[in-house]
Amino acid sequence: MDKKIITFPQLANYHIPIEFLLTNLVECDVLKSPPITQKTIELGSKHSPEFVCMPFKYNLGNFIESLDLGTNVLLQAGGGCRYGYYAEVQKQILKDLGYKFEFYSITETDKIAIISVYKTLKSLNPKLKFFKYLYYLIITFKMIHYMDKIDIYIRKNIGFEVIPDSFDKLLLEMLDDFKNTTGLFHLNKLYRIYLSRFKKLEINKPNKNLKIGVIGELYTLMEPFSNYDLEKMLAKMNVEVSRYTNVTYLIITKRFNNKKMLKICNKYCKYPIGADGMDNIASAISLALEGYDGLIHIKPFGCTPEIGAMHILNKVSEDYKIPIIYFTFDNQTSIEGIKTRLEAFYDMIKMRRSK
Repeated sequence: MDKKIITFPQLANYHIPIEFLLTNLVECDVLKSPPITQKTIELGSKHSPEFVCMPFKYNLGNFIESLDLGTNVLLQAGGGCRYGYYAEVQKQILKDLGYKFEFYSITETDKIAIISVYKTLKSLNPKLKFFKYLYYLIITFKMIHYMDKIDIYIRKNIGFEVIPDSFDKLLLEMLDDFKNTTGLFHLNKLYRIYLSRFKKLEINKPNKNLKIGVIGELYTLMEPFSNYDLEKMLAKMNVEVSRYTNVTYLIITKRFNNKKMLKICNKYCKYPIGADGMDNIASAISLALEGYDGLIHIKPFGCTPEIGAMHILNKVSEDYKIPIIYFTFDNQTSIEGIKTRLEAFYDMIKMRRSK
């Protein structure tokens, strides 16, 4: 095989910390997979099993586009539900299509474990020392955490910005600087600078603005293309948005939260119901108790854990008197249909608040 060129599937802006980690640790050129477009989903759908969930198709489309650009090393993660079987199935599909590549999965059972990731990266760079790996892994986790904290602030305030696109422009500037992080102290300094700058952006936020919580399947929640930029639609309606699910939550917080979540939703769940199903029920209850005006549940077509959670969420909605609307996304979803239903939901909770 010629010079190794490595890539991984897209997920919102998280390619930045992953590129940072790989660039510093493996002896490969790192190729960012092309931005997700309609072509991505068309390629993924064409070569995927018909009833597999949408994130599988997005990831497969990412891989095909990257392989066509010259990538020859693919990196994948998975776990929690059928996602744990993605790597082997995608690997076989791509081989059947005639592509030549190396394929690595960084998941051990259904979790991303520090040692298993080290072993995977060491196979790509035999000279990699564990302490170097640990140092850059800490910076990467810290970068992800800082990005998530900034995102939480943006989500709560972007709908009230006085200067259009001021939040998005500053976010792009921050991400460009994060790409060039030289070390842990530099990253900490960048975070403090940008947090201060975000807080100085002018907003016109009323005391009793509408607040909506967004819950659901993790990929569809975090990848804007897969949910038609639903959070941006809400921002244009001057809504404060909360979403608990992000990468910090998935790889760090969630590991220590199972007992707490079971305690929150013990009236509805005696045991975890798979993937993020129980998390979303606990989140729905927490958001209702915090006085949110409504909930939006989003998932890809055929997501079994979320289908199971929806029946319980209906009961939570009834018990806590909080409206909930469900959106299911596939490659046939109409953006006009999404906008129409979202506007109707917004009008309903606004009228409900006025009463």
